[in-house]
Amino acid sequence: MTKQKLEIHSENILPIIKRWLYSDKDIFVRELVSNACDAIRKVKILRDQGLTEAKDEEFKIEILINKTDRTLKFIDTGIGMDAEEVQKYIAQIAFSGAEEFVDKYKSNNESDQFIGHFGLGFYSSYMVAAKVEINTLSYKKDAEPVLWSCDGSSDYLIEKGTRQTRGTEITLFIDKDSDEYLEEHRIREILKHYCSFLPYPVYLGETLINSKQPLWIKPVSECTDNDYLEFYRYLYPMEEDPLFWVHLNVDYPFHLQGILYFPKIHRDFDMNKTTVKLYCNRVFVSDNCKDIIPNYLMALRGVIDSPDIPLNVSRSYLQMDRTVRQLSSHISKKVSDSLSVLFRNERERFIDCWHDVSLVVKLGVLEDDKFYDRVKEFLIWKTAEGTWSTVEDYLERNKDKIKDKVLYTRDIAHATHFLDVYRQKGIEVLNADSPVDQYLMQYLENKLSPVVFQRVDAGIDDNILDKDKEKSILDASGKTEAAHLADFVRNKLGNDKINVEAKSLATENVPGFIVIDENQRRMRDYFMQMNPKEAADKMNFVQGLTFVVNTNNPLMAAIQKLDAIDPELTTDLVKQAYDLSLLSQREMNPAALNEFITRNNRVLEKLANLANQANK
Repeated sequence: MTKQKLEIHSENILPIIKRWLYSDKDIFVRELVSNACDAIRKVKILRDQGLTEAKDEEFKIEILINKTDRTLKFIDTGIGMDAEEVQKYIAQIAFSGAEEFVDKYKSNNESDQFIGHFGLGFYSSYMVAAKVEINTLSYKKDAEPVLWSCDGSSDYLIEKGTRQTRGTEITLFIDKDSDEYLEEHRIREILKHYCSFLPYPVYLGETLINSKQPLWIKPVSECTDNDYLEFYRYLYPMEEDPLFWVHLNVDYPFHLQGILYFPKIHRDFDMNKTTVKLYCNRVFVSDNCKDIIPNYLMALRGVIDSPDIPLNVSRSYLQMDRTVRQLSSHISKKVSDSLSVLFRNERERFIDCWHDVSLVVKLGVLEDDKFYDRVKEFLIWKTAEGTWSTVEDYLERNKDKIKDKVLYTRDIAHATHFLDVYRQKGIEVLNADSPVDQYLMQYLENKLSPVVFQRVDAGIDDNILDKDKEKSILDASGKTEAAHLADFVRNKLGNDKINVEAKSLATENVPGFIVIDENQRRMRDYFMQMNPKEAADKMNFVQGLTFVVNTNNPLMAAIQKLDAIDPELTTDLVKQAYDLSLLSQREMNPAALNEFITRNNRVLEKLANLANQANK
């Protein structure tokens, strides 16, 4: 066995970089400006260590466009290079000068992080340039300027340059297929996109590009509420002000800074579209943070900046590794901690935000057990009385009346006839109107077993019955008055798929209501969400539907007496009472609405005729 070396042909490298390394031509602007930024940062480190002289006001990056010459220049006042360094860092593809510099001149200052890592960014210029020149002068005493030029082949020229001040000037001779990069508005757009928060001034001609300071690098103690709001408006000028925000600042086991905002969630809000902007050392990388941001936090807005994020070679997207998973976990914890502090210290503000925040929190609970453990203290529900409560507190307050059971409604406005009964008994009902509440309740039942959630119309609870008024005396046929009423209603409905029961409710105001078994309803609702087209046949999912008639309601007693006078009218009235129960509980099949309206008009007409006859 013989050990051999790979053969690399330099003439094949540049075409690969030009065609395949970068998916977006615009990136060459980001790469050249980032390199210029690194060059200035190196001078700053050397100055701080007393190895050279430089003033802060000297540090800047300029981009100049010359349409006549078809050139685009990138000029910096950075460290520059001598002939040996040009040979080393430019002529050797994929040799990063940043890593070598860090090893030689280590700095303890976090702001001295370098942007470049791979040593390939400079060559992205060949995506738009037919030829590139570098005119550079090193910071070193008595150094001579160097001019390097290459037309994209494996050959290059190197000779004495003309630059007289420290720094580097890169000139791109734009090729015939890239005219757009000679347009000022196009370059400005790219610079704003990638370079708005770089630490050194970036000028396009006379225009300063990065006038806005990145708020996320400031200490929390130095940021006001107005600062956070103004920064949000800068990032998202077309959106409403956010509800609140979380300022991230992590030093260990990785470096992470950022600001995450909770936006107001409107009807057409896309929960799956992340708009958190990802930066690496203040250079924009992507607005897709789906690997760093947990799915349930996708609704957040803001900025995340970390030099530790593992990027692919073109620095266009993340590569998954342990650090990314740690970042994701930490962000989740930081968000939950901030919500907890808000809940404890500013309860009213928290409740005001809960409508928008709750969906994010509930999705987090369903996706992440650790998240549930951190948020359960403020996982709150509104009661029918307008107060707020956790499930645990609800169970404690109602344990003497309904042990291990949580009563809820999906819509307070359409359940008033039930709520009145429970109010009279002093039993609380929670409002569960979120689209994810059904799944959340099932999750909580597993967590809090033997606790169960039951919708108020999913069963006939003993607490809503008045046993003192129960019609339980048997007649000659061996049936109770309640049983006769149930038979009467069942016959009038003429539908053997509908179970009918007659009960003595604790209120006289409710003629009857529909009871659907909790598990049956959940299964039906699940299928409904999976296949909404079956909405017209949704009742077919339910096998356990029961119409509970109130034996204490005057309407039912009157209908029974009316049967001797007008059987057809009583049939319509019973069906009308049944349909009204369906309608009030949002269970009516849309296809049955026309029949309901026709019958309603018929009933009103007959009742009006009866009234006229009685007055004659």
